[in-house]
Amino acid sequence: MLSNILPKLKTSNYFKPFCTAITSEGNSKIEPRALQFPPKYQKPRQVWLENLDTIDERKLSLLDLHPDIFASNPRIDIIFQNVRWQSLYRFVSFAHTKVRSEVRGGGRKPWPQKGLGRARHGSIRSPLFKGGGVAHGPRSPTPHFYMLPFYTRILGLTSMLSVKLAQDDLHVVDNLEIPTDEPEFIQELVKTRNWGPSVLFINEVDIMPRNITIATDEIKHMNLMPVYGLNVYSMLKHDTLVLTKTAVDVIESKLLTHLHRNVFYNKLGKYKVDQV
Repeated sequence: MLSNILPKLKTSNYFKPFCTAITSEGNSKIEPRALQFPPKYQKPRQVWLENLDTIDERKLSLLDLHPDIFASNPRIDIIFQNVRWQSLYRFVSFAHTKVRSEVRGGGRKPWPQKGLGRARHGSIRSPLFKGGGVAHGPRSPTPHFYMLPFYTRILGLTSMLSVKLAQDDLHVVDNLEIPTDEPEFIQELVKTRNWGPSVLFINEVDIMPRNITIATDEIKHMNLMPVYGLNVYSMLKHDTLVLTKTAVDVIESKLLTHLHRNVFYNKLGKYKVDQV
């Protein structure tokens, strides 16, 4: 039935760019993709596999995405907790005040203990005096490090990936190879495909292709990141998220393993600085 309908749709100018990606020379471009932990109650989400070697977009095939990762219920509160955690765990406050023992002066008793009718004091650098020490003031350095619960971080990643896919800001490409290292090429590509203006490219390894590394080096709002560095703050900061096909496999494998693991009590314990 689909083979009878598609030739008719290809004659229409509106459906022509979509149908040419589905059928080419009579062969189906829908690639079956085996999903780990197959979903029971939700259908897999589908996304186009696009190219990156030409400015004009060319759809290569359709990919199935696991709904537990790319179609979960987006928790805005969890996303906020992840962003706040990423903003604070590296922050160290250097605000510093002196206590009474650190302020210069005040070594002698200002007046006798008795006989003058005045309140008794032992030093003019007491916090009660102007120019004295500060009681309960900030002391530097003050780290603001804390560790977010493990599954709160996992849910933050799935929520952010689901939001990007729902907003049509997530794109999957076959690889990050581009034909030239000129920044104008990648800028024109982003403009033509209505990406961005800020774009985050995710690859499965931290050794990126040479051309795209040089092309994006001078563009401050286009960044490259390995898949092990994917985080909520960076996805929220950039308008468009571009994943390679192998990066999608790694993301799904890692997150699904943690979401479906049988022994999880060791992940729910209190964080220890020296833990492995």
